[in-house]
Amino acid sequence: MPEWLLFSIGAAVFAVVATWLAKRVLEARVGWVRGPIVSLVVFVVFAPLGFWVLREAGIVRGGRVLADHPVTYGFILLVLAWMFAIVLIALITLELMWPARAPVGPITAVREALHRRRRAMRYARIVAIASRHGLGGMRSESARAELPRALAATLDDAGVTFVKLGQILSTRSDLLPAEITGALASLQMDTTPIPWPEAKAAIETQLGRPLDLVFSHIDEAPLAAASVGQVHTARLLGGGDVVVKIQRPQARAQVATDLDIIERAAADLERRTSWAKDVGAAALAAQFSAALREELDYRVEVANMEMLRDSMTAADARAVRIPDVSAELCTEQLIVMEHVRGVPFSRLPEPGSGLAGAVDPAEATRIADAVLDVIVGQIALRGVFHADLHPGNLILQPDGIVALIDFGSVGIVEKGLRRLLLPLLVALHNEDDSGATDAVLMLVKPRNEAGVDVAALQHDIGVILTRLHNSRADQHLFAALIDVLRHHRLALPPGLLLAFRTLGAVEGTLRRLDPDYDMIKRALARAPHYALRMGDPRSTALAAQVQLQLGLERMRELPRRVDGILHDLESGQLTVRLRALESPEDRSWVESLTGRLTTTLVGATLVVVGVMMGIADNGPVLTESVSVFPFLGSVVGLGGLLLLLRSLRTALVRRDGT
Repeated sequence: MPEWLLFSIGAAVFAVVATWLAKRVLEARVGWVRGPIVSLVVFVVFAPLGFWVLREAGIVRGGRVLADHPVTYGFILLVLAWMFAIVLIALITLELMWPARAPVGPITAVREALHRRRRAMRYARIVAIASRHGLGGMRSESARAELPRALAATLDDAGVTFVKLGQILSTRSDLLPAEITGALASLQMDTTPIPWPEAKAAIETQLGRPLDLVFSHIDEAPLAAASVGQVHTARLLGGGDVVVKIQRPQARAQVATDLDIIERAAADLERRTSWAKDVGAAALAAQFSAALREELDYRVEVANMEMLRDSMTAADARAVRIPDVSAELCTEQLIVMEHVRGVPFSRLPEPGSGLAGAVDPAEATRIADAVLDVIVGQIALRGVFHADLHPGNLILQPDGIVALIDFGSVGIVEKGLRRLLLPLLVALHNEDDSGATDAVLMLVKPRNEAGVDVAALQHDIGVILTRLHNSRADQHLFAALIDVLRHHRLALPPGLLLAFRTLGAVEGTLRRLDPDYDMIKRALARAPHYALRMGDPRSTALAAQVQLQLGLERMRELPRRVDGILHDLESGQLTVRLRALESPEDRSWVESLTGRLTTTLVGATLVVVGVMMGIADNGPVLTESVSVFPFLGSVVGLGGLLLLLRSLRTALVRRDGT
């Protein structure tokens, strides 16, 4: 058999066996692509060295292996084992530098490649849009003055997701300068509409029939173009003016790619900057993504409208209206509802300016008070509230009633939180920093109460309240409170956090109606009223009855528990369980750490012993040039090296636990 063929067969067998053994020794994922390639390279590079070692040891003479020598197979196995150890070193080094990905099927690989291509194309398009509007270089003062306009134009052209992001940012005057929030406010309604033929086809697809079988008339020019869809006025065949809200046909595909980009960018910002980590950019991006994905399903919006309408009282209905919906015509991407006539808050002229549509200042304050009363009542009393109250979603009707639209995002605060929220609001109104701190601690329920500096927390809350009650300047109470909690590493429940952020957005929205409106002080002044309404006698009596029944059940179980403790005490079986290392996960971690430490110590010891034996010259000889001690030292050192490599296997364990 030719030597080259024998060498090739040996290399192939070594590659397969070495890869198979590496997967078991390292107890981690070693791919069947990287493993054989590394093994082949090691075999090709180190096989000549192995032949030289065998020749120097007297195992190979004249190019032939002495098969009749009693230690031949031992030397050959030792050389192959050292080559296998080199394979392990190479695999670990490569994995540390370039971690291998989980194996995927061909269909998944093609799908991921297409997704990466779409993401890259979207990246390039966004960069091109930003450059076209002048965001590529803002170094001069004149260029920076154009930043708000350029940013708004870029977000508008970038599409659905970024328009929605701009809508949210336009209400965060506590985070962005006024000139930027003012420019972004134009995104509330004035986004670029889709052509009528495209909109008509989308509407007929959702209805499953031609337009003339449903509507006697539909206006081809859109009444408004929102971030996710656009609205056309129409009249039903049976009578009644309605608006038809149709989702942009390409919205879903574009949103999926854009949200992926935003979430990746937020995670990267958190890794690179301290301010993004402080504000929780990744968590905010995840919340934004979840809300926008839900907003794409118009059936959720219809259900939200019905829920909020059912929760409103007669007094609420005199201040705020929710449009009626033609539920039988609504689908996942289409809503047909009552036509609300009026002026969006985003287009209201300044009160008392004399311009068309301007509201009298006193009337503007009255309307703002009524809207605020409804919104705070939704949050504090009923627990369901409109969570997307930017200026474009509130419409002032000619009769002075405010209509709410766009119910894609609705928040829920459960009753247990509402019972604690109202005492917090009352304490904030009364400048009671001690009571507010106690309410906050009951709301956040810190896992490690000993790690909370209560005095420092109370001091920070007290500073906020003192500034609020002694200054007429904007204080942004809820944003400041969230910042204090974040500083003390305390997290509000998600529903309550959304409520606070909604109130922050409402403050900016109501100031479009009344620029001097002090929402925070007015809301806190109404807190005692809400607390009294929350303390409904019937509800309080029912809650007391529930607690009484539960207390009686616990008392019935008490004698049995005491008897069990006394019995264990008499029999000597009473035990005390420590919380430290209580869970199986904790014990497994300690056992794993102890095992790795033991393996490392034993491996290092064997390597040292192997080196000491390898340099010994005396002792019985195995061949003419090799004594038994160097041979055994090589074996012992190899065993120690394999143990050390095995202790490093955690470097190869993926985050998914495989």
